[in-house]
Amino acid sequence: MIETALHLVVGTWSDVGGRGLYDVRLIDGAWVVGDAFADAPNASFGVHASRHGLHYIIDEHAGTIGVFSHDGRGWVRITTIDARGTAPCHLALNDDQTLLAVANYGSGSVSLFRLNVRDGLPIGDVQTHVHRGSGPNAQRQEGPHAHWVGFGADGRWLYQTDLGTDQVLAFPIDRQGVMGPPAIAFAAAPGAGPRHLAIHPRIGGIAYLASELANSLTVLAAAEGAFHERRTVSTLPDGWVGESAVAHVAVDRAGTRLYVSNRGHDSITVFALDADGMPTPIQHVPVGGASPRFFLLIEDHRLIVVANERDGTLTMLTIAADGRLGPTGVSLPIPGAAFAFRV
Repeated sequence: MIETALHLVVGTWSDVGGRGLYDVRLIDGAWVVGDAFADAPNASFGVHASRHGLHYIIDEHAGTIGVFSHDGRGWVRITTIDARGTAPCHLALNDDQTLLAVANYGSGSVSLFRLNVRDGLPIGDVQTHVHRGSGPNAQRQEGPHAHWVGFGADGRWLYQTDLGTDQVLAFPIDRQGVMGPPAIAFAAAPGAGPRHLAIHPRIGGIAYLASELANSLTVLAAAEGAFHERRTVSTLPDGWVGESAVAHVAVDRAGTRLYVSNRGHDSITVFALDADGMPTPIQHVPVGGASPRFFLLIEDHRLIVVANERDGTLTMLTIAADGRLGPTGVSLPIPGAAFAFRV
């Protein structure tokens, strides 16, 4: 019997040829792209609830969230949830997996669902907040655009980045899971376009804001629902000229390396993090594809898997002992590749 060493799933955009969720496996040292599960179109992001074995996966075009299970052989859709906003693009679960937050890019809103502890399905009324405002970039910041959501380590705050208003919002969450009105936790530089935020896994109160339009990484110190800027650095090499836009950011488990993808420069920037969490760029490495929208750290296999949305490929980079990245030569054609996860 052939042993499967690694099993990935890739979500895709249907308007550029994607056919749903693609099965990708590493078998005896070779990557194999299997059939697509068609009942999950425009799957641009998702999260896994280990408590119930459920996957919550966005359909960004339909404005819905599919709830799926996977038994190791195939996918089953359990139900479909209305995201209560347009163009949902990001999801987050709290630590005990009783709350599911959704960032709706098109409507500039956040939705918060309570989840039943018995089955992980939504219960009760949906809480929503629609933000207001705009930014100086007339094409990208004509209104609010929620792009990321995430819960603080203590579960008392829900954070949201807004690319359209150059803000990070903080919603207080009480013990019953009720979301209070937001405060502006951080005001980024005008036109920066905050996209994603990553929280340091080992240093309390440190987070990293990746701003799409400014191609920057900002180190934030957190305290009681507010962030204070400690340092801002570019994600691009000195002297580089051209169009680029930051996409994804992630920190390794040890908290010593941070990775940011650049669409246009088509690279991942590797930052070394010191004992205080301060970043120093140590590498800008080509991803081997065009427009790296998302990447997945698979540290036990010393790999980064990159979904390149413009050319529809999944590429692999190796992670060296010092955290630097190197090419593998692996490039798998997957039309509309948007994000990837491990099952």
